[in-house]
Amino acid sequence: MICGKILNDLPRWIVIALWIGANIGIFVEAYLRFDKSIEYFYTRRILGPALAWARASAASLNLNCMLILLPVCRNFISFLRSSFRVCCNTNIRRQLDKHITFHRYIAYMIVVQTVIHTGAHIFNVERYFESYNSRSDEDRDLLRALNALGPENNNTYLNFIRDDTGDVILETLKVVAGVSGIVITLALIVMVTSSTELIRRSYFEVFWFTHHLFVIFFIGLVVHGVQGVVRRQSNTDVHNPEQCFQRFNEWNQIDECPNPVFEGLPANAWKWTLGPALLYVIERIIRFYRSQQRVVITKVVKHPSKVFQLQMQRKGFKMSQGQYIFLHCPSISKLEWHPFTLTSAPEDDYFSVHIRRVGDWTEALAKACHVDDTEVQEQWKLPRVAVDGPFGTATEDICLYEVDVFVAAGIGVTPFASILKHIWYLHMDSKAEMKLKKVYFYWVCPDTNSFEWMQELLQEFDQQQGGVPDREKFLQYFIYLTRGWDKNQAQNIILHENEDENDPVTGLQQKTHYGRPNWNEIFRGLAAENKGTSIGTFFCGPSGLSNTLHQMCNNHSDANAGTKFYYNKENF
Repeated sequence: MICGKILNDLPRWIVIALWIGANIGIFVEAYLRFDKSIEYFYTRRILGPALAWARASAASLNLNCMLILLPVCRNFISFLRSSFRVCCNTNIRRQLDKHITFHRYIAYMIVVQTVIHTGAHIFNVERYFESYNSRSDEDRDLLRALNALGPENNNTYLNFIRDDTGDVILETLKVVAGVSGIVITLALIVMVTSSTELIRRSYFEVFWFTHHLFVIFFIGLVVHGVQGVVRRQSNTDVHNPEQCFQRFNEWNQIDECPNPVFEGLPANAWKWTLGPALLYVIERIIRFYRSQQRVVITKVVKHPSKVFQLQMQRKGFKMSQGQYIFLHCPSISKLEWHPFTLTSAPEDDYFSVHIRRVGDWTEALAKACHVDDTEVQEQWKLPRVAVDGPFGTATEDICLYEVDVFVAAGIGVTPFASILKHIWYLHMDSKAEMKLKKVYFYWVCPDTNSFEWMQELLQEFDQQQGGVPDREKFLQYFIYLTRGWDKNQAQNIILHENEDENDPVTGLQQKTHYGRPNWNEIFRGLAAENKGTSIGTFFCGPSGLSNTLHQMCNNHSDANAGTKFYYNKENF
């Protein structure tokens, strides 16, 4: 198990540890600077320790707001993937497949630091307001002297609240930092709450549109500090606050203690976010250019279980197995782009996606493509679509292992349609040199209808492997039906189980298994059959099963036997 954790988890832990270490380092450095530096001596007399907490969290926010855009620059990630293929091993490159996971981690850190930053500044505003009527005898006169400094005395001010007769909330709304802070926080709350699993799966359009509030978020972030509300002393070389603060009655009367002069802190957020923002703009330009390229829908195929297939062509389109695209239909929505895994192989003269009708957009697309019509539609009647991609996934590395294990759950089988066809083409090509020697395909289906659109492909594999013993077959597949049969169907299956050479439900040579697979037994068998082998395990499906398979890969990797299970999950 330790071997498995090193293979599958250690690289991710290292990346996370470096990121957390950077956050801690930046936070601590900023905290100590604002807590100890004499430049902020008088500011601390008004605000107390909340100053350091506010500025330290702001420094951490700058770092994470810089990083948050990088994982969603998909063309940039694909470029890194192809570049790392030359210089980096598989373990390092696999971390790029977790780009959406890292995006979420960074978002969580932004939320935590925003809570700290907002809470500290709420306290700071109260302290600015209360400094006019300090309850501390020690500081009362000093704070009054500091608050009296201002433009009317030809000095710069320290306290942005110029009198104590107003309302603290209204005073906050008079400055850019207050208004932009509220806008940033509200945008962040909406984006985070609409990014939950339930919203993304059931109301994707809500997630899609609210997530574009990031534009407002970053604009607010850049302008948040332009007024320099938090201020520091700029003349500490002639006015040492640690020596002069008790002599405030003598300021500007003695040479060693002239009036303190203050300046606002310069806005730094734009320096952190400019590079990623430019990279994202380039990303959007590339997407826009691709969206203008002509895509032709050559064929529409209706399948059971509310699934339909679009076969398309675009000039210059090149793909690898298991990649995905974003699909856009302007007649349905001018802004929405939806991700779909490619189900065609690179060797096909078209590219295709299988789409399940589970939301308003997919239903609208099915209607626009006349999926339910019995007559074949002419091309000019089909809607105009745009395609962005293809983008790389973990399945690009399937040929880097000696043995592959593919696991799909329900509609998660879509990437494996492309992958299985591709590796079969390579296997049948006598000129192709391939490290991959064996493939195991496990498909967990909720009902019998899910079999039908994949059945033809598997039957073709059966025919071409005819006469080869199961253990020697290049491709072995195992189908598990978890529900969807009644008592009569169950009796019929039992009666014909041993009579027919082919499975009574699917018509395939491999018999269907009923119920959920025992993954512990399956992986134990895979390890026994492939001792001393590097086994790539690839999964597409729900997170619950993903966690189980990840654990199985860790548990059954054996350093002594040399058997290594590398876990890869589709993320897009």
